[in-house]
Amino acid sequence: MNQLQIIQHNGQRVLTTTQLAEAYGTDNKHINDNFQNNRRRYTLGKHFFELKDEELKSFKATTKISGNLKFAPVIYLWTEKGAWMHAKSLNTDKAWEAYETLVDDYYQVKKSNNVVPLSKDQALVTLLRTTADLVENQEQIIQRIDEVERKVDEQITLHSGEQRKVQKEIAKRVYELAEQVVYKQLGFDGGEVIVPDLEKERKRLFSEIHRTIKDCFAVASYKDVRRSEFNQLLLFIQAWRPKLVA
Repeated sequence: MNQLQIIQHNGQRVLTTTQLAEAYGTDNKHINDNFQNNRRRYTLGKHFFELKDEELKSFKATTKISGNLKFAPVIYLWTEKGAWMHAKSLNTDKAWEAYETLVDDYYQVKKSNNVVPLSKDQALVTLLRTTADLVENQEQIIQRIDEVERKVDEQITLHSGEQRKVQKEIAKRVYELAEQVVYKQLGFDGGEVIVPDLEKERKRLFSEIHRTIKDCFAVASYKDVRRSEFNQLLLFIQAWRPKLVA
C-alpha cells in the first residue's frame, strides 16, 4: 500500500473515497455503490463525514487534493468504522488485509518512543487497551472498554442456539403463510381439505424469506447476521409477508 496522505477531520484521521478505493483494490464507483445500497447502515459522524458548501470550501483550501475531488460538490471522508463497513461489503482478502494495515499504520496515531513514568491508572490502562494510546483517568478506561465491547458485538454472528431459533421461526412463519396463500388462491374459507400444491408453496416461501433476509441484513446467510441484530431478525421474520399475500 502506497504512503497515504494524512487527512484530519474533527480530531481524527479519515480517508477520502479515492484513498479507500485504492487501498482496497477497487474504484470509486464501487465504494459509492456500496455506500448508496447500504446507506441506512451508515451513521453520519460515526462512519463518515459529508463535506459540502462552506465546510467543503474550507477543506479544499486547507487540504492538498487532486483529480476529480478538486471539483466535487460533495466529498465523503471515511472513519475507521466506515472503512470496516466497506471492507465487510467488499469481503475480499485484499480488502481485509488493507483494512488491517490501515488500522495499524494509519488510523491509530502512534505515540512518541520517549519513556515516560506511568501513573497507577495509566499502568492499568496499558493492560486494558488494544492500542498503544494512554488515557488519564478511570472514566476514560471504562469508555475504552465499552468501545471494545461494541466493536466485538458488531462482529460476532449468531451462535448455534440462536441459529436454531431462527430456523424454527422461519419454518413457523412459512407453514402459516403457505396455507393462507394456497387457500386464498382456491377461495377456501374453512374446513379440512387436501391441498395438492401446499408443499410447492412452502418451498417457494422458504426460498423467498431466506432471500429477503439476506438482502435486508446484507449477509450471505441468516447465520451471518450479527448477534446484536438477533431480536431484530426475529421480529422481521414474525412480521414478514410474501409478495403474494395481501
